[in-house]
Amino acid sequence: MPPSETKKKSLWKRMVSCKELYLMLLIPVVWYIVFLYTPMYGIIIAFKDYRAAKGIWGSEWVGFKHFDRFFSGFYFDRIVGNTLIINILALLFGFPFPIFFALLLGELRSTRFRKVLQNVAYIPHFLSAVIIVSVMQLIFNPNTGVYNMIRQFLGLATTNYFASVKAFKPMYIVSGIWQNMGWDAILYIAALAGIDTALYEAASIDGAGRLQKIWHISLPGISSTITIMLLLRCGQIMNIGYEKVLLMQNSLNQASSDVISTYVYRVGILEGNFDYSTAISLFNSVCNIVLLVIANFIAKRVNETSLW
Repeated sequence: MPPSETKKKSLWKRMVSCKELYLMLLIPVVWYIVFLYTPMYGIIIAFKDYRAAKGIWGSEWVGFKHFDRFFSGFYFDRIVGNTLIINILALLFGFPFPIFFALLLGELRSTRFRKVLQNVAYIPHFLSAVIIVSVMQLIFNPNTGVYNMIRQFLGLATTNYFASVKAFKPMYIVSGIWQNMGWDAILYIAALAGIDTALYEAASIDGAGRLQKIWHISLPGISSTITIMLLLRCGQIMNIGYEKVLLMQNSLNQASSDVISTYVYRVGILEGNFDYSTAISLFNSVCNIVLLVIANFIAKRVNETSLW
């Protein structure tokens, strides 16, 4: 029997022996095919003057007309600039927090306190954007918010941060850190658990302190996990979910809060310009792919850790 047929036969035997696992895998595979890969043919309307009556294939080809309209549009600099600034600031300030939190949990001696702190940090991740923004309004509302009530008690003027152009980005980033810090730390906690405890014991014998153990053992031990997570974040640097932004957005802070996702929602869903909004989304996806490839190349050259 040829070697190729032997390999196929052994592969089939392994699949049959693990059929339950493959059946479980079948559900997400079908979901991705039906809801993600199948609709991708609709991308071609970015190059067409789409008319619902004519359908996708019957609509007229217009080439890069919608891309030219977007690049030369009045809102291009604002929405691309806001998207990049928010994501870069979130990466600079938000990315290290889960690492610090995981290292903090690893240094706690009380198991009970560590579990309580861990669970409390996880809870915000499961709250919807509506609840998160509602909590922020309860705190910063100019009339009934706790923060402004304290300011009034101290004789200071109240401030409406939701109407402030300068306050939108810090509020969005800080609330995002609070919401996702505990959940994002799970991978780092798991990576720390995989470090050989003998290394810490040897370091203690050599007289190393806690900070020295963290710097020379913990951080190098999870460096590959940090690199992978950083690469994934770089691949999403042009993505911002529109739900939370829309809930925080109003006419007074729109100059600072208008991002690509909210602009696509406005021109695509509300105004019905499906071809134009598809072109913007395609541009956004291409930018993310390019950024991911560049980040992966740099990580592979510097740290020898990469996605591929």
